[in-house]
Amino acid sequence: MERIINYQDVREDSLFIDLRSPGEFKDYTIPGAINIPLFSDEERKEIGTIYKQESIEKAKQLGVEAVSRKLPEIYQQMRELKKAHRNMVVFCARGGMRSGTICSLFNALGLNVWQLRGGYKGYRGVVNEELSKIHERVTYLVLHGFTGAGKTEILHRLAQRGWDVLDLEGAANHRGSLFGSVGMGEKRSQKQFEALVHQQLKVRKTDYIFVEAESKRIGNVLMPDYIEQALKRGIHVLVEVDIEVRAQRIVEEYLQSSNAQEEILQSLDKLTKYLGTKAVERYTDFVQAENYLEVAEELLENYYDPMYDHKQKNYAYDLVVDGNDLDKACREIEEWAKGKLGL
Repeated sequence: MERIINYQDVREDSLFIDLRSPGEFKDYTIPGAINIPLFSDEERKEIGTIYKQESIEKAKQLGVEAVSRKLPEIYQQMRELKKAHRNMVVFCARGGMRSGTICSLFNALGLNVWQLRGGYKGYRGVVNEELSKIHERVTYLVLHGFTGAGKTEILHRLAQRGWDVLDLEGAANHRGSLFGSVGMGEKRSQKQFEALVHQQLKVRKTDYIFVEAESKRIGNVLMPDYIEQALKRGIHVLVEVDIEVRAQRIVEEYLQSSNAQEEILQSLDKLTKYLGTKAVERYTDFVQAENYLEVAEELLENYYDPMYDHKQKNYAYDLVVDGNDLDKACREIEEWAKGKLGL
């Protein structure tokens, strides 16, 4: 019996197993997938080179030898996973030899797994098609405010209270500014960003979604035009917060990383062309002396606020809230949304 399944038909409780190499998996995968690689990055490179330059048959032989050594371990891993996951779907790059072989073999051994039709490429096609269509239907409730206003925290609190939310910064793993990578780890690829956006939107309960106003570029990724235009068409909310409160929030958030000081200093270097060498040297001294609050306040006043001020004036706001108290701001936004949208 052929056990090939389209992505749209996969049950929500299914576990995706990415059989591609660790490097492929790291660049992008289906959200929530785990990696059980058939080839290491080095093996994949070697087999690919032989496939192109020498012989397809020789490349296949090397592939068989590489996988054969790992089959007992892979089988054991999948047996253990089967205990917790009734439905497992394996995939490779294009739904070809890697996933087809494993699916056939392990089904013969009684594991009852599915092969994803088209592999990651097929999944990517679904994302490309569905994302743009989704944005023709949704209405965004867009949170605006100067840096440090607490917009991301408001999003998270609204999500906890059951509202539909799109966290673009979370999908990009970046806060969207020159210091946006501090404490965040590796930036995400464009494909993974769009996959995570798709994942958030496909589970929405309504077509009204809270989101934070963002620039076109968020760290390593570019916001697709259809998302950017949907945000502009949205309903706009301004969160106003005192500069002292914003500076304190920034310091508390950015210093959670163990190597925050080093990352902040690296980010400061990028400001030289905007603020000049003397200003950056001064801020560097402050950071090294752990005088973070003064640095945050001055950067907000001299760099971030002037840069974003003109952008905020481009919108007519349906609601303006005081964000100095985030709990109060969330309650006010919820009451307004219920009254305006009838949700």
